[in-house]
Amino acid sequence: MHSFVVQGGRRLEGEVVPQGAKNEALQIISAVLLTPEKVTISHIPDIIDVNLLIELLGEMNVKIERPQRDTCIFQADDVDVDYLHSAAFKQKSGRLRGSVMLAGPMLARFRRAFIPKPGGDKIGRRRLDTHIIGFEKLGASFTYHEEDGFFHLEAPHLKGTYILLDEPSVTGTANLIMAASMAGGTTTLYNAACEPYIQQLCRMLNRMGARISGIGSNLLRIEGVSYLGGTEHRMLPDMIEVGSFIGLAAMTQGAITIKNAGVEHLGIIPEKFRQLGIQLDIRGDDIHIPSQEKYEIQTFLDGSVMTIYDHPWPGFTPDLLSIVLVTAIQASGSVLIHQKMFESRLFFVDKLIDMGARIVLCDPHRAVVIGLEREQSLRGITMSSPDIRAGVALLIAALSAEGKSVIQNIEQIDRGYQDIDGRLRKLGAGIERVVSS
Repeated sequence: MHSFVVQGGRRLEGEVVPQGAKNEALQIISAVLLTPEKVTISHIPDIIDVNLLIELLGEMNVKIERPQRDTCIFQADDVDVDYLHSAAFKQKSGRLRGSVMLAGPMLARFRRAFIPKPGGDKIGRRRLDTHIIGFEKLGASFTYHEEDGFFHLEAPHLKGTYILLDEPSVTGTANLIMAASMAGGTTTLYNAACEPYIQQLCRMLNRMGARISGIGSNLLRIEGVSYLGGTEHRMLPDMIEVGSFIGLAAMTQGAITIKNAGVEHLGIIPEKFRQLGIQLDIRGDDIHIPSQEKYEIQTFLDGSVMTIYDHPWPGFTPDLLSIVLVTAIQASGSVLIHQKMFESRLFFVDKLIDMGARIVLCDPHRAVVIGLEREQSLRGITMSSPDIRAGVALLIAALSAEGKSVIQNIEQIDRGYQDIDGRLRKLGAGIERVVSS
């Protein structure tokens, strides 16, 4: 068990480069199974979830070269399909929500797949219905075997069809795009997720020989092909890390420049932080956050309290609501945070309240933050990270607080943030990683 010991109250300054996008990586790396040819992927984040997926591919007999930590060359020309039905696969993939995205390419190329009970964050219900129903519409048969705990999927002949998704699931959309890319005929996918990561996946597949149109919209048309070839692909910067560093700069009154931030792919994210009163100076593809003594939350035009909520892209990503919430703690004014998609993602606010934050948890989905206006500092406490995003929100709070904080269960943070303690020390943070016996 590892912990972070944080000495807070320091103004962080300097430059930081965001890692490759975690959520994109899980899709893109799964897609290498669609071809027996070599696929080179760069700007891969060196984090637990992604490395676990790469290990899974290696155990499936995918050849992997890693000339640099952020670059892998994959070749899936001798895949052990039966490994996906093994106890070893179930144990490892059960720790990784992203392993469900192996099903789409496996069905497309090998016509069968196995999905164990998914793992990942403890942030609420995440259902597989969107994936399974979509696969069935493409012609796959689906059975659940209680004795082995696997969903069994078989599809001797995938056939293109019209699919209206009941929700714009990012992982569901990615899975169905990969399955449909090698189905017979044309698939129309409506109410599809259209995040930049989905756009990246579609463009990569098109370079491999797929025929996908409507990229960037929620209506995709996929003309199935019989073969996909190799390609090269570079990940986008992680937009969640970019937002995390914006919140970190504001809370610590620091001056941070985020280099190569992928500004054109951030959508509404910069505007949401500006609504908290945070100054952002965009310089080409860099974002500079100057030191601010105070920042004031805007109100709506009629004077009512600002509400920030998650919404499918191009709305605000749910992965940054925890960061927005913690950043509002030292603002002037109040904001209602409405987490619509996951019912357990706000439960970490009790730890922020223990640190001195003024937060009212209205229900599992809504919290009101009443800003402290820098009139008092948060105080350091001992706490535990419940999930990736809440863990980083707690870390931001600890870095801004007076005194020492201890954050336990930081393996959750390591799942999504690459060498976060090392990069924070370069900005002047007082943070050490401690290994418990």
